[in-house]
Amino acid sequence: MFKYGIDKLTVKKAIALANGTLKGILTEKAKHKINTCRKKVETMASSNKAVYGVNTGFGPLCDVQITPEETGKLQENLLITHAVGVGKPIDKKLSKIMMICKVHALSQGFSGIRLEVVERILYFIANDLLPIVPEQGSVGASGDLAPLSHLFLPLLGEGEFWIDNQIIQAKKILKQYNLKPIKLQAKEGLALINGTQFILAHAILGLHKMNYLLGLADVAGAMSIEGYQGSVSPFKKELHQIRPFKGTKKVAKHLRKLLNNSENLNSHSDCNRVQDPYSMRCIPQVHGASRNAFYHLKKLATIEMNSVTDNPIILSETEAISGGNFHGQPLAIALDYASIAAAELGNISDRRSYLLLEGKFGLPRLLTDKGGLNSGFMIPQYTTAALVTENKSLCFPPSADSIPTSLGQEDHVSMGSISGRKFNQILGNLDKIIAIELLYTAQAMEFRRPLKMNEILEKNHQIIREKVKKLEEDRLLKDDIQAIIDLVEDRKFSV
Repeated sequence: MFKYGIDKLTVKKAIALANGTLKGILTEKAKHKINTCRKKVETMASSNKAVYGVNTGFGPLCDVQITPEETGKLQENLLITHAVGVGKPIDKKLSKIMMICKVHALSQGFSGIRLEVVERILYFIANDLLPIVPEQGSVGASGDLAPLSHLFLPLLGEGEFWIDNQIIQAKKILKQYNLKPIKLQAKEGLALINGTQFILAHAILGLHKMNYLLGLADVAGAMSIEGYQGSVSPFKKELHQIRPFKGTKKVAKHLRKLLNNSENLNSHSDCNRVQDPYSMRCIPQVHGASRNAFYHLKKLATIEMNSVTDNPIILSETEAISGGNFHGQPLAIALDYASIAAAELGNISDRRSYLLLEGKFGLPRLLTDKGGLNSGFMIPQYTTAALVTENKSLCFPPSADSIPTSLGQEDHVSMGSISGRKFNQILGNLDKIIAIELLYTAQAMEFRRPLKMNEILEKNHQIIREKVKKLEEDRLLKDDIQAIIDLVEDRKFSV
């Protein structure tokens, strides 16, 4: 049981809440915090003092005061006018994670929203009523205004929901569930659409995916070393104790485990080869650097998912601070860093695939002993080369750019929403690159039989062979590649 506004939210818990394997509740303590802060907002709204977002306009219209009678309409207009996103809808899971993160932030008692609004969002989460959110339109400061506006339009009876795989008008679904549209009151529109939950949801989903791919990249690298009959000495503990980066030590330890007691590698322990190419020998340093970037983003995302990022922040009956907690820069830069890290996992994977094709150290060229008539595995490496270059092109850091908006009031923005989207695009390509390396490693090991690998790698080899047979003569490889991509995406491999 996860207690919104009380417990610490983590990547693992956010994913579990989204998957429905963990239930989230509002405790009496959280409800008290929400209600207490709401009373503060109501006191401000009834006073003559101008308080941004409570009884004033927004952005460059912050100098226009609004009467108490107009405050509700002001908040509803905010959602309607800011719902200007374009492009394809984001994944349904992202919409759900956005709502989970928003509820956790609102429940901490600094946003001034009514309890009934929070409870309605929780109802949406519990019943898988997932709003349609276009993927484009956020500049990542005043938070993710456009995506969050789309996310919460259904509260008003506007916008659309995903129902199964169909897009259905929200007003129709609310009627079906006997729910009345909510009439927003002072400050509530701002509490809903100010914040970084679009950026954060992409970070959470990406971190969840990258965590698995980091382990799988080590597995693919170890299987390439087996197929290539490379050396295990670059992974010795003593070597990495004298350059003790956390990620490097983690990868070296993982490789020692994966390559331990290998008949195949032990069979050539006295050979005259001196060094392996960098893509084999430097796996701890390269994969380890990517792990360090992962650790950094995970640390920052954990802080962000337990923070309050709307505006203004309500501190007392008389004090509402109009600050910049909604600015996405803290995550944007880290997402760009993690994007480079993920792309590099693909870059080095492609190099290992290439090495297995060269026909060295007992392997036939192109991993086929019937070359000439047969092209073997020549062409899948073209695909990895294309994907690697696509990922490189996605590594331009959106956080390095800023375009002023809101008549210059919002004169520096993070573009973190684009950073988050690109991070997940790169990870999607990485699935495919590693899948092709695994395809190659399985074939390479056929030429090392009857020698065996470590039991973990043998198990993964068997998982591949249950879907893809050894290549004897040329055949259509498209289905083989897709079968292994599916195994990667479904997390079937032991890491």
